[in-house]
Amino acid sequence: MANYYQVLGVPQSASEQDIKKAYRKLAHKYHPDKGGDEKKFKEINEAYQILSNKEKKSQYDRFGRVFEGAPGAGPGAEQGFDFGFGRGAGQGQGFDFGFGDLGDIMEEIFGFGVSQAKKDTKKGNNIRIDMEIPLEDTLKGEEKEISLYKMVKCSRCAGTGAEPGTKVKECFSCRGTGQVQQIKKTFLGSFTRFIICPECHGEGYKPEKPCNVCNGQGRIKKQEKIKIFIPAGVDTNQMIRVEGKGEAGRRGGKPGDLYCRIFIKSHPVFKRSGDDLYAKVLISFSQASLGDEIEILTLDKKKLLLKVPTGVESGKILSISGKGIPHFSSYGKGNLYVELVIKTPKHLSKKQKELLEELKKEGI
Repeated sequence: MANYYQVLGVPQSASEQDIKKAYRKLAHKYHPDKGGDEKKFKEINEAYQILSNKEKKSQYDRFGRVFEGAPGAGPGAEQGFDFGFGRGAGQGQGFDFGFGDLGDIMEEIFGFGVSQAKKDTKKGNNIRIDMEIPLEDTLKGEEKEISLYKMVKCSRCAGTGAEPGTKVKECFSCRGTGQVQQIKKTFLGSFTRFIICPECHGEGYKPEKPCNVCNGQGRIKKQEKIKIFIPAGVDTNQMIRVEGKGEAGRRGGKPGDLYCRIFIKSHPVFKRSGDDLYAKVLISFSQASLGDEIEILTLDKKKLLLKVPTGVESGKILSISGKGIPHFSSYGKGNLYVELVIKTPKHLSKKQKELLEELKKEGI
């Protein structure tokens, strides 16, 4: 099990405010909706749930874990049970079972926990896709249409799973709860858990007559066109969530979400760094020496006049404010940085050579 203090990057002496501050920072960084690591986000959230609760934090600091919902979670729980199989009790030779580990032991030995919560079996799965867009498309918000082959609501039964004209009835086995009780006897006694009803698969209801098209699922595989709005300023690895556009749920269940990870294509002229753009522009020796005003094209193909200073050296970078990429979560834009590169001619005419010879004599 991970060290919760290390997960949040705080010492054990950290205050409640320090823990909250560390959590907010990491949650913002690793949130799946912002392109973060989903597994890491869950780990951060778990650590915060424990360390932000005084009682749970106290247990964690004392025992290195939290004894939730188990008997003996109070003082003295660390002593556990001593079962001396084949030896006298109290000899220290038996199995030492801590109360907090009882659920885990039952799961490991008998294949089930002490209890099991009802699951939402009707909800549709989430879908994750990748989308590559040109660098130019980051300059303004744009809607793109994609086609996905996925589970969609059955049009014949409108997602109910029942043949039109028939009813959806309460499951006889679970009486509409979606769960049935299971009792298992062990050498430690009888244990009860609630499992998903095998008759209705946890839904609590069953169609009187299953739909002929979807066979009672309430959904079928079909191609569907989906529009995704790509906001301005989006960058590689950012995740865009489209609510309700994942797979349709079973028998009218809530649909999953669609997650679109963005990748930006490389550009032949402009390079992106954050919200700033970088480009190189070739100038002649005479332009560098005497100065000039040259015309360049921005990323959105608009003409822009750039003043070349007199006596500029190759590699000089000029900054043009507000001609970069729009900020994703705030107003304004990044900057455009233009590097001036002096081009040395490889093929000279006779007259050019003569002029350069004269300049050479003048020490230029």
